[in-house]
Amino acid sequence: MAAEQENKAALIHETRQRFEAEYVPAKTEKYDSRDLERLQQDDTWVENFLLWRHDVVDDTLKMIDESFQWRKEYAVHDLTESALPKWLFDIGALYLHGYDKEGYKIFWFRVKLHTKDPKTQFEKKKLVAFWLERYAKRENGKPLTVVFDMAETGLSNIDLDFVRYIIGCFKVYYPNYLTKIVIFELPWIMNAAFKLVKSWLGPEAVNLLKVTNKNDVQEYISAEYLPPHMGGTDTFKYSYPPLVDDDFQTPLCENGPITSEDETESKEDTDIDNKEGLDTNEEQGPNSKKANHAEQTPKSEECDKIDSKTKNAKKALTTFKGLLLHISPAEELHFGSKETGEKKCLIVLTNVTKNTVAFKVRTTAPDKYRVKPSNSSCEPGTSVDIIISLHGGCAVSLQDRFLIMAAEMDQSSVVGTQELAQFWKEIPRNKVMEHRLRCHVTESSKPSSLTLNENTFNIPAKSNEDLHLQLTQLLQANKRLREQIDRCVWFQQLTLLLVFLLVASTTFCFYMLYAPRS
Repeated sequence: MAAEQENKAALIHETRQRFEAEYVPAKTEKYDSRDLERLQQDDTWVENFLLWRHDVVDDTLKMIDESFQWRKEYAVHDLTESALPKWLFDIGALYLHGYDKEGYKIFWFRVKLHTKDPKTQFEKKKLVAFWLERYAKRENGKPLTVVFDMAETGLSNIDLDFVRYIIGCFKVYYPNYLTKIVIFELPWIMNAAFKLVKSWLGPEAVNLLKVTNKNDVQEYISAEYLPPHMGGTDTFKYSYPPLVDDDFQTPLCENGPITSEDETESKEDTDIDNKEGLDTNEEQGPNSKKANHAEQTPKSEECDKIDSKTKNAKKALTTFKGLLLHISPAEELHFGSKETGEKKCLIVLTNVTKNTVAFKVRTTAPDKYRVKPSNSSCEPGTSVDIIISLHGGCAVSLQDRFLIMAAEMDQSSVVGTQELAQFWKEIPRNKVMEHRLRCHVTESSKPSSLTLNENTFNIPAKSNEDLHLQLTQLLQANKRLREQIDRCVWFQQLTLLLVFLLVASTTFCFYMLYAPRS
């Protein structure tokens, strides 16, 4: 392992030195200085170029040269939302949304919304660069999945030059960012062009191409992130503004908002608050102490009840078994509606490694939720309970998501807040385990998952939203069947008409043939 790391470091060093000596002097004006600076500082970036070119330095240098020239031409560093025409975003042909079954972000290309137009081609290519660069800066090397949704496309939508450009972005400009390309409902007229697409990818990446239809697309993407026309249950509809993306942010902690990822409450502040609380209690005299003792006793009993119910409920929960942590529940956090009043959920993390695992919880709706703890660590073989509660009068949305991030630490002992903050700054992205949980609103109190409500656990049944969604899908299926029946009836009528005309013409021919003889 150590030898492999040394070899990798040597390749990175050689790549940097040779690029600086062989390419930069002659092409300085063709490169952005920010890219040159990043090349010298970002080991992961250089490593991705090397991986995509199988550690062949000569090929890697050519790839970096081509990528840097493209980045300068498209002014990638300066591409912002305001730098692009609003109508590009309004169309909704390109956007980031949802995840595949491996947990990778999905980059959607709705081909039927794209129209081939040489006059606007450059702007559309800049939009692709905008989305990919935005994602690359936020995720720092985490790959994504590209979906070409070709349902209901016509000849005016098919633009091979644009498709080739998107593939080229991953092949040259954003190395090692592509996990797979999912093509949904490839039109028969594109079968010949499909061979071209394969040749653009090259032999090393052609196995990333997945041609699917409604019957097998769920092998790669679960129904929750597929729209109804692809056989899924995702009710998401693109609209702009704002930009469509699951923007995970650090949630509220138990004692108030965290202004940034690295700013968390220190244990020293908590200890000071506790001491101040004890001082005020001592000043209030023995009567208040008795009252406090009387209040604390039932609370401790309630906590014991919660602990026992938690242990019993854990056995029935579905569990995601990750390399570092086992996470319960596996997929959904169940919250009650305003009527049921269930505003808390419990997540149980279990460390299955031999080292301490640091974790933190993020959400797409940081203003709604309080999380305790939101940034901590879990010792080997132990479990940590995370309580997620709705803040104030906020309501749960089905679009809300939680992201649990975990990474293995070298230390075997519990670390403090400052050490955790420094650890998350230094840990490479490819060593971080991620797992996503979606929110579910329930109306019933029948047990099916772990829900906290006034220190009790209730498990929900299907919500009205689920039933409404199923009804909508049934109505859509019924509509499609009716359309098919109408087409069949029309075809039958046409066939009968043709048969009638054939019989009439045959009769007429026989009449003309034999009438003179009689």
